[in-house]
Order: sequence, then C-alpha cells, then structure tokens
Amino acid sequence: MRQAKKLSNEEIASFCNQTALLFQSGISPLNGIAIMLKDNTSTDGKVLLEQISKVCDQGEPFHKALECTGVFPDYVIRTVAMGEESGNLDICMLSLADYYEKEVELSEAIRSAVSYPLIMIAMMFVVIFILISRVLPVFQQVFAELGSEMNGFAAALLRLGYRLNRYSFVLLIFVILFVVLYLFLTRTSTGRLFFTGIWKAFPLTKSYYDDVARQRFASGLALCLKSGMDTYVSLDVVKQLVSHEQMQKKIDSCIDYLKSGMNLAEALTQAKLFNNLYSQMILVGFTSGNADRVLSKIAVQYEHSGDRKIQTLISLLEPTLVIILSGIVGLILLSVILPLMGIMTSIG
Repeated sequence: MRQAKKLSNEEIASFCNQTALLFQSGISPLNGIAIMLKDNTSTDGKVLLEQISKVCDQGEPFHKALECTGVFPDYVIRTVAMGEESGNLDICMLSLADYYEKEVELSEAIRSAVSYPLIMIAMMFVVIFILISRVLPVFQQVFAELGSEMNGFAAALLRLGYRLNRYSFVLLIFVILFVVLYLFLTRTSTGRLFFTGIWKAFPLTKSYYDDVARQRFASGLALCLKSGMDTYVSLDVVKQLVSHEQMQKKIDSCIDYLKSGMNLAEALTQAKLFNNLYSQMILVGFTSGNADRVLSKIAVQYEHSGDRKIQTLISLLEPTLVIILSGIVGLILLSVILPLMGIMTSIG
C-alpha cells in the first residue's frame, strides 16, 4: 500500500476484504488493525496501518481514522461512516470489497480492449516500414540488373523508403514519443481520463461506456442503500463515482424528480437512467424491501452487456485490421511483382 497518493482499486479491495473478515468475527476496528499490522510485511502498509491504529486508539471512529490517512476515496469513507452508524460495518466492508474488485475487472477489460487494436496498428506500421525501407530496395536492384527501373506507385514507395532510412533518427524519436504518450495515457490518472473521454465520444465504443456508467451507478446505489444511506445522499454519492457527464446530468434530473414527489422508480424512468423494465424491477424491489439486491442484479446485467459489446468490438477489429494489413502488404508487393513479371515475360 502506498501512502503518498490515493490507494489503487486493488489495494482498497484487499484492505476491505481483510477488515470485513475481522469485523465479522466480532473483532473491533482497533484490534483488527493491530492484527493486520502484525501480519503486514510492506513498509508503506505498516505506516498506513499505524496511522489508522493511532487515530482509533484516540477514541475516534473507524471512518475518521481512514479519513485522516488521506489515501481513501470519499466514497469509502462515507460508506464506512454509514456502516458504523447502522451497525453493519462488516457488511459494508464486504460490499466495498466486492465493488472495488469489480472496478479492477472493469479496468482490466477496458485496458485489454484499448491495448489490442493499438498493438495491432503498431505491428502493421512496423511491417509496412520494413517492406518500404528494406524489401523494396532489393527489388530495385533486381530491376536495375534487368535494365529497368520501378515506376508509379512502387517508385513513390521506394522514395519514401529512402527518406525513412535517411531520417531514421527522427523516426526513432517519434516512436519513442509515441511510446511515452501511450504510457502516459494508460499509466497516469490524467492520461486515462483523457483517453477515456475520447473513447466515450467514439461511436463504436460510446454504448459500451454508457453501459459501464449504468453498471457503476446501479452497483454504487445498491451499496449505498445497503449501508443505510438516505436516497438523496445515495444519489449524491454515486454521482461522484460515475465520472460520466451525461449520466451525472441524468442523476441530477432524477433528484429533481424525487423532490417533485415521484418515487425512485418513477424518477429513474423519467430521468432515463434505466429502461422501463429495470425501473419496474426497482419499484418491486423497494416494495418488497430488496432494492439493493435488485440494483445489484441490474449492475450484473449491465456488466454482462458491456462485456458482450467489447468482445463483439474486438472480434470485429481483429479481422478488419488483418484484412487492412494484408491488403496494404499485397498492394505493395503487387506493385513490384507485376511489372517484374512483365519484364521477365518480355525477356523470355
């Protein structure tokens, strides 16, 4: 665990899982942290646990101890606070662990979906570069030995290959800058936000990110309601989790509809957060006292829907990129081989 910045989703999930198991056994937060401190081998982890233990030892509630560290998200702190107030701290910690484990899986799915086409495109450029700069000059020597020369498209590609060889150092700098940019976009929070913003607006991936936003909304709202939060407070907290501008506007609309006297199911329908079927499921869930379970099931449905969309997109991208690469390589080779065959035929 790192103290200098916010904990990652993996670290939060691990922490919540461990504390939930201890709290379920009837161990108090102070004693539970002491047990974790003994078993922890990480230097940063020990520093963090010592901070939490110190604040708890002063008589402060567990959520205050987490807040003092400065490494936990507000969502975790507010949920833990509600768990302490309602007496369901162990349930809240388990729910938080489950939520952040799903966030980890979601991040991995998005990373895989984004990385695969980028790697394929990079490989395509490498193959084309080798053909232009290394293979075409060999064919040019063959043409020269036969008393002819390349013309048309092949000659233009050959000139491009010579320029690439001449300015290979500049090209190498661009490749390094591209790699650095890729690492920035995938490894830093600012880069991921920028990259995600592009994919959210891209037509082929927009519907996938809409499902991701709805899945996070349903999962977060289920956890808030399970923790005993008020509906208005829950919507306000979940709004911060969604990180989807259109979804956040719909949540604001939902809050306005609630203030006008609608129940939550009607407000969700009017705000177009869910379709009519899911809204009716939520209405039945509230009537039967199982709203959190219904929302959890809806979150799973959106998760499966998003998985299907991303797998479909990848299955379409793979043959498309292969076809494009094959077409470009074939075009380059045919532009050389066909004239060469003509020359060989005339000689024969």
